[in-house]
Amino acid sequence: MTFIVHIIKHALMITSFVMIIMLIIEYINVQSQGNWSKILQKSSWLQIIFAAILGVIPGCLGAFTIVSLYSHKIVNFAALVTVMIATSGDEAFVLFAMIPGTAIKLNIIIFTIAIFSGFIINIYSKKIKLVPKKFKHDFEIHKAYADCACFDINKIATQLRHITFERALLIISFVLFCFFLLIGEIGTKTWDWKRITFLTGSLITLFIIITVPDHFVKEHLWEHVIKRHLLKIFLWILGALIFINLIENHINIDEWVVSNQLIILLIAILIGIIPESGPHMVFITLFINGSIPFSILLANSIVQDGHGALPLIAESKISFVYVKLLNMLIGLIVGLIGFYMNW
Repeated sequence: MTFIVHIIKHALMITSFVMIIMLIIEYINVQSQGNWSKILQKSSWLQIIFAAILGVIPGCLGAFTIVSLYSHKIVNFAALVTVMIATSGDEAFVLFAMIPGTAIKLNIIIFTIAIFSGFIINIYSKKIKLVPKKFKHDFEIHKAYADCACFDINKIATQLRHITFERALLIISFVLFCFFLLIGEIGTKTWDWKRITFLTGSLITLFIIITVPDHFVKEHLWEHVIKRHLLKIFLWILGALIFINLIENHINIDEWVVSNQLIILLIAILIGIIPESGPHMVFITLFINGSIPFSILLANSIVQDGHGALPLIAESKISFVYVKLLNMLIGLIVGLIGFYMNW
């Protein structure tokens, strides 16, 4: 019973931090939306750099944005490949929550690989015509609202007096989370940088929830972040933790993994094809446990892109196939180099 409680608390802690970062990024995204598409169209090199920057931002918003721009012929195929290499989906939030030092190192390497690969592909793909003429479906790509005043001091009191269900639930949840952080029931027992970061992020998120208008709470925080990601992230994290712990209690997984590193590398690359966040959590857990080297985690991160490629499948399956084939090739090359160099 203690084993299960520990795993659930660990999963809740990670999921809560993931939600905090996602809510803050959603807030920043709405506030910083600009009319930059015309500038991008003029420079393929700028498109690649822009795609790499969006890609390393945790979550799938960067990938969604580039897919949307690609479908409207604003960015090219090289930029599309670049963002998918740089994107690690929701797993990036988990990496920053559990092993921030490694997450920073991984993102720097992936960012560099993404830009280098994008430049090479841009040179040799001038004649490839993969951009669809138009979307066949109205796939929902999140767009910021330019008229969304997210901090209007004259409306805050009214919003709280006529509080919505979503806002009330979010406020109660984060107040309780802050309380359990303060008493040490969640997170580390000592006031280290992790605990301070958790509390600071929680207070910033609480401020956002209290001050933003009802539209932002319902459409952006509740519909886009909480309903789409919360349960799925928690279940995948919980499942990965339980799976690894059960396996470790029955077989010597470390011995098998160490003896079959090349097989694990190939599996990590093949799993990366799945356009969904979650399955890759296993490789994060294995790396944290010391069962796989950094090179395998890196290869998986290069190939996988969370669910950022889902709109691409819906609108241009041939583009998705080409992107995945290139990402697999790059991931395999980097993974093998890292493997033989004992990364």
